[in-house]
Amino acid sequence: MPAFTPPSVTLIIAAALGLINLWLSFRVGRVRLPSKIAIGDGGNEMLRARMRAHANFNEYVPIALILMLLIELRVGAATGLWVLGLALVVGRLVHPFGMERPVPNPLRGGGIALTGLASLALVIWAIYLAFTPAQTQITYF
Repeated sequence: MPAFTPPSVTLIIAAALGLINLWLSFRVGRVRLPSKIAIGDGGNEMLRARMRAHANFNEYVPIALILMLLIELRVGAATGLWVLGLALVVGRLVHPFGMERPVPNPLRGGGIALTGLASLALVIWAIYLAFTPAQTQITYF
């Protein structure tokens, strides 16, 4: 049996996403504190946009990281995992800037597209791996 290799791709992507999550939280606080709004958005549109950007991040990122981890444990640090992880990071980084601008705009749309495509690819990859015997696994990415 081969030695266990820690999931380095998922660790690095999770760390980057963790920093983005902290940054999103900080952005909410930068509007909340001066506005003296302790709960909810108080009708403040900027606060609402920043809260939704933070909530949206927390709606999409956990399942993507779980899928990445499971895939990496199965196939190792595949190049495709790096590509999808980086797409997720970039998507989650640009999306909040789009939330504060009128719709439609390329930042919001681009963030949604990158997040959605990376997530869909991870789901398809995970389903494929679920039905592929581990000993005959071929890494296509």
